Amino acid sequence: MGYSKMNYRPQRLKGVVLSAAILCTALPAEASNGGRLLATGGAVSIEATAGGGITPWAVLAGYGSNEQFGCAAAATVVSTDDYGLETVGIACTWNNRVEVSIGRQSLDLDGLRPLLGLPPEQMLRQRTAGIKVRLGGDIVYNPLGQLSIGLLHKCNEDVALVRAAGAARTSDAEVYLSAGKLILDGPFGLMTYLNGSLRWSRANQTGLLGFGGDRSDSRSINTEIAAAIFPSRKFAVGFEYRDKPDNLSFAAEDEWRDLFVAWFPSKHLSFVAAWADLGSIGTLSGQSGPYLSIAGSF
Repeated sequence: MGYSKMNYRPQRLKGVVLSAAILCTALPAEASNGGRLLATGGAVSIEATAGGGITPWAVLAGYGSNEQFGCAAAATVVSTDDYGLETVGIACTWNNRVEVSIGRQSLDLDGLRPLLGLPPEQMLRQRTAGIKVRLGGDIVYNPLGQLSIGLLHKCNEDVALVRAAGAARTSDAEVYLSAGKLILDGPFGLMTYLNGSLRWSRANQTGLLGFGGDRSDSRSINTEIAAAIFPSRKFAVGFEYRDKPDNLSFAAEDEWRDLFVAWFPSKHLSFVAAWADLGSIGTLSGQSGPYLSIAGSF
């Protein structure tokens, strides 16, 4: 859904704001600001891991440093011409070493529903659970940055529809290795963040259309990159790219991209707005539109 159609489903934006408010108020009000720099916890991705919007980064959620506990909770909405994705998730980190996350994704099939004769309430829903471990380094103080490894387990709740689409599996696990570095004095003297990841996966549309298919049921290594520049300490402007498997012959799968602006008014609140280009999804091409995420953290 493009901007011109945003008023078609105003409840989507209302829902993400309400969900974010609930998640944020669930975080301890007495929590300290933590020992890490502003924005070094990143945002919360659509898979509930700390990072950007469509990709996880090497950073860990929250602002807790050594011997501290930190969390980030977020609600996100992405609207394209024919689909609407809503996600909620929470990620918690201990000792700036181990992050544990859980999330839920719901994909509204507005454009596909009439073509396939699906009932009005039909959606694609998926649960995610993850763990990320900082293997070494530090995104700020180590000249080589930080290296993290993550494991995500995903379980699709709409088994019959996913099987009908040709998916070989309705649940699966994937592994990613992510390296990131925050350059305090980057180009033009601006703080700059760079991140690259390799993901071993066979997920179709991140798992919303199941895992594996008639073209391939093997995991492949996919590349993900992100970069951001901070015009000020509270604002970031950047992009993300996510390569993806292409396992289903009935529907080609494209890479994902986004251009984003993030605002961190404090360590307890962040906003991310983006324009996402998701390519072809479920035979419907040209899926692009706005992305909005609101997160609370400590």
